[in-house]
Amino acid sequence: MPAAVLALRFDPAVVTLSYLTAAFASYVALDLAQRVRTPDALIARIWWIAGSLSMGTGIWAMHFVGMLALKLPFAVGYETAVTLLSWLAAVGVSAIALRVAAQETLTPARLAVGALSMGGGICAMHYMGMTALVLAPGIQWDWPRVAASAAVAVGAAAAALWIFFALRRLPHTWARWGQLGSALAMGAAISGMHYTGMAAAGIAEGSVCLSADALRGDNLGTLVAGATFTLLLLTLVTSALDARSQRQTHRLQQSLQAATTELQARALRDPLTGLANRQLLDDRLQHAAARGHRGGARLALLLINLDGFKPINDSFGLGAGDHVLCDVARRLQRLARNDDTLARLAADEFVLVLEGEVAESALAQVAQRLLDALSEPMAGVPGAGVHPLRLSASVGIALYDGSTPGEGLIAQADSAAQSVKRAGGNGFAFFEAHMQEGVREQLELARDLRAALAGEAGSGSLALHYQPKIATDEGAITGVEALLRWQHPLRGAVSPGAFIPVAERFGLIMPLGDWVIAEACRQLAAWRDAGLQMRVALNLSVQQLRHPDALVKRFEEALAQYGVDANHLTCEITESVAMDDAEATERTLRRLAGLGLALSIDDFGTGYSSLAYLRRLPLSQLKIDRSFVQDLETSADARAIVKAVIDLAHALSLQVVAEGVETEGQAAVLRGKRCDKLQGFLFARPMPAEELTRWAQQSRVGRPRFSTSLYAAQSADACA
Repeated sequence: MPAAVLALRFDPAVVTLSYLTAAFASYVALDLAQRVRTPDALIARIWWIAGSLSMGTGIWAMHFVGMLALKLPFAVGYETAVTLLSWLAAVGVSAIALRVAAQETLTPARLAVGALSMGGGICAMHYMGMTALVLAPGIQWDWPRVAASAAVAVGAAAAALWIFFALRRLPHTWARWGQLGSALAMGAAISGMHYTGMAAAGIAEGSVCLSADALRGDNLGTLVAGATFTLLLLTLVTSALDARSQRQTHRLQQSLQAATTELQARALRDPLTGLANRQLLDDRLQHAAARGHRGGARLALLLINLDGFKPINDSFGLGAGDHVLCDVARRLQRLARNDDTLARLAADEFVLVLEGEVAESALAQVAQRLLDALSEPMAGVPGAGVHPLRLSASVGIALYDGSTPGEGLIAQADSAAQSVKRAGGNGFAFFEAHMQEGVREQLELARDLRAALAGEAGSGSLALHYQPKIATDEGAITGVEALLRWQHPLRGAVSPGAFIPVAERFGLIMPLGDWVIAEACRQLAAWRDAGLQMRVALNLSVQQLRHPDALVKRFEEALAQYGVDANHLTCEITESVAMDDAEATERTLRRLAGLGLALSIDDFGTGYSSLAYLRRLPLSQLKIDRSFVQDLETSADARAIVKAVIDLAHALSLQVVAEGVETEGQAAVLRGKRCDKLQGFLFARPMPAEELTRWAQQSRVGRPRFSTSLYAAQSADACA
């Protein structure tokens, strides 16, 4: 006859503790599952291992504490080796759970395999833990209840996996509350499995615990629960800190991405009008041409050249000019379709690219609408008073024929616009064959200039010529201005007035400016090695100032490459360029000054500038325009203006350079007005570096102070 079975009784306080342990372990498990999904493979592996240990210990502790809740009439203990194996089973279960949770999706197959594996592991952990309680006679098992506990374990595992993947779809603000509710439900499911399994165990009356001398259960439950809670809490805190770090990193990445996107967008947009710039226009033309080749789509380009824009700047100032350009951009945008590309090509030139319906009759209507929109009165122009301004434009139209490249299309439209301008402006014209000569010349110049920049044979050579600046008092050379020259193999010396506009029109001004910076630094290093200390002034274009990051980087690279001190370089910008987008120009100039470069305003007096604005710029000198210098001997007004400029500059602690000095009389007047430096044909013409080296060395041999006659003689020798 079988022995009577004890009625199992449990300590309610310890049962509650076991449930809280299970719920807390579930909460930590859900949190750890997020960490395991990190894209960094090494970090994910570390979290998987640490998470398996922490989560497994929590689940194992729940079962161990639950077993300690059982009140038996004899002293109990647990066999150490089997107890350790049950802990390893819990860790293995956790490893499976976290591995499944790391997947992108939960397929039915993954759910089934994961739930069965986890359920089997949980059962193995529980019944090994029960086996660690060695009794005589042994435990009598109620196999239906054992099966029920296994079903509960598999169901709990399936529910845990489903809940985790469901939490991913919750909004972030709800995720924590969802995680808490899920942890409480999972804790109840795990506890239910445990106590169902406990109910399946039949312990006979009068049983003796053979493992009573092993791990004792008196105060072990409290110790295990406390240690486990501490471990889980530390894991949760670490996970929370990691999550916070990841959120901060994500926010920083988003901010960086947004800043990068904004910078990229700015790099493709005209800073004043927000229209596409030349770089974006070229890209759009290239893609449009490719579509034309593939599908036969037609393409047309309209170049809009404003008539009489320069007098607006001269009469009312650059602020008025900027206002007009922005208004023009808005009017043109209202007429452009969503698929059209509208770009600002130069100061007063705009381009409209059309695809699709480009019949000549339709294009003529578009051009006329553009002219009508621009001719509407423009009120509120700063400095213009109450009288509204009226604009006109010369519009050139070119059609893509399947062979004309983007540059050629722009050149054709420009030739057509120039023909309108020569006829008086305020009209439009289609490109015609007889205009091809001008187009061909521009394209050839652009092609040869690009080849010269690349150093290709047969394209001619680019070189810097240097014109000295002479100190008024000492008569010594204080520096030189670098002037770009191009010796073409067929055309001979090409004037900067001819190739600089081509460079601007065909997107070559930036690489051309980069070449000038590098060559000037190379020559400074050569002069230094020859024992000749020199300061070189470079002219910067408005396009370079519109790309401050590229400009600053080019200076940094050239200075480092040739080991040149930045204080031997001066950057000259014209007064009108300085006032074009004044705030952005100021930021760029301050970055250049931060490198140690000196800054100078060129052609001062010809533009329309604010003295308050000039005071904010980190300038070291002003250059008086030659138009004032040439009238010094004959015009009292010119002398008064020059004196006012010199006094103003000195009051602002700036040095003054007068350019275009050609006669001794002009030099004498400038000396009398206390001008600091003189530059012009009276002293020397621009000359190659080798000639300037000889000129400077001859000029300073035994002569601490030089006469004008010596300058003139040496200039004639050098330039003969």
